[in-house]
Amino acid sequence: MPDTAPTFATVRHDWTKTEIAALFDLPFMELVYRAATVHRQHFDPSEVQLSQLLSIKTGGCAENCGYCSQSAHHDTGLKASKLMPVDEVLSAAKAARDGGAQRFCMGAAWRDLKDRDVPALSQMIAEVKALGLETCATLGMITPDQARALKDAGLDYYNHNLDTSPEYYESVVTTRTYQERLDTLEAVREVGMKTCCGGIVGMGETREDRVSFLHQLATLPAHPDSLPINNLVPVSNTPLGELSKIKGGVTPVEFVRTVAVARILCPKSMVRLSAGRNEMSEELQALCFLAGANSIFVGNQLLTTPNPERGSDAFLLQSLGLRPMAAS
Repeated sequence: MPDTAPTFATVRHDWTKTEIAALFDLPFMELVYRAATVHRQHFDPSEVQLSQLLSIKTGGCAENCGYCSQSAHHDTGLKASKLMPVDEVLSAAKAARDGGAQRFCMGAAWRDLKDRDVPALSQMIAEVKALGLETCATLGMITPDQARALKDAGLDYYNHNLDTSPEYYESVVTTRTYQERLDTLEAVREVGMKTCCGGIVGMGETREDRVSFLHQLATLPAHPDSLPINNLVPVSNTPLGELSKIKGGVTPVEFVRTVAVARILCPKSMVRLSAGRNEMSEELQALCFLAGANSIFVGNQLLTTPNPERGSDAFLLQSLGLRPMAAS
C-alpha cells in the first residue's frame, strides 16, 4: 500500500532526485491524488489567481534562448521596440484590473537590467501597485542594488526562470550561465522580494531532465513563491521551435505529471499554468487544476505568443466551478 498523500505536505528542501523520479513513476491517479491533497492543505482548490502579462520592451534581446521569438539571434520577423512609456503601461494595467486580473506582470526583453532604466521602471511599478494589483517583473539579470530599488518601488515578485535542468541547459541557451540565473534569484531573495521561478517543458528534454529541473527548484534556499510551468509554444525559425517539429513535445499526461510533482515538491508555491494554454484542451487544463495548478495568465497574448481569449477562460472557470482568487 503506498504512503498516504498527507505525508507529502511538509515543506522540504532536501528532496533527492531519486525521490522525485519515484513521484513521476507513480500511477497517474495516485500522483494526481497526492498532489490534489497537498494542494488542499495550503490553498482553496476552488480558487485560481488571474494574472496578466505585458511586454513593456519587446524584441532585440542579446540572449540566444532557443525557444524565444524575441532573441536577436533568430530571424522570427519580430521588430524590436523601446521601453513603453509609463502612461501606456498604466493604461494596460487598469484594463487588466478592470477585466478581473489580480496580478500584473511586466516583461522586458533584456539580458540584464541597466541602471539607467531603473527610475522609469520604479515609477511604472509604483503606479501599477497603487491600482491595487500584485506586481511582478521579468527584466533579465539584476544586481542586489537594483533588486532593492525595485522592491522599494513596490515590486512584489521578480521572475527569473531556470528554464530547464542544468544538464540540458546548454541545449537551450549559451549566452547566460545557469549559475547567473541562480545568482539573480539570490539577489532577489536577499532584499526580501518574492521569487517567481519555473521553466518550460517540451523543449526536447527527457523526463530525467524534468526531474533534475524540479530538483533544482525544490532544493533552493527558499522555494519559489510563484512557480510557472510553461509548455513550449514552437516559434518558427527558432532552434527549439524547429526541433519540436521533429521530436514533438511532451504528452498531455506527462505535462500533468510535471504540474503534480511541482505541487508536491513546493506545496506553498503558486503553481502557474503559463505559456501553451492556447493549445491545451479544456480537459487537459482541468487536470492541471486538479493536480495543483492555481494560477493562469489571462488576456489574448503572453509577451509575443497567443493566449486564450478572456471569454473562453471565463467559460472554462465557470464550467469547472472555479472562481478568481480573492486579492491578498
